[in-house]
Amino acid sequence: MSRAPIQDVPVAEHPIRLGQFLKLAGLAEHGAHARELLEAEEVQVNGRLETRRGAQLRAGDVVAVGGQRARVASFH
Repeated sequence: MSRAPIQDVPVAEHPIRLGQFLKLAGLAEHGAHARELLEAEEVQVNGRLETRRGAQLRAGDVVAVGGQRARVASFH
């Protein structure tokens, strides 16, 4: 089974909080959904379980939820 491709998501300001990034990347529908995903331990950052909504992400960090993956990218 192959892993899902990583979607680059440009972020204007670094660092960005995980809850915000989940919404921006389309991995969560809204803030409450982001919180539910984190509480259910369904979110990984760089391959490690993350449960803190306020965890700070920087360019290059990869967030995975279910079969979807998104990487924090800088605006060019």
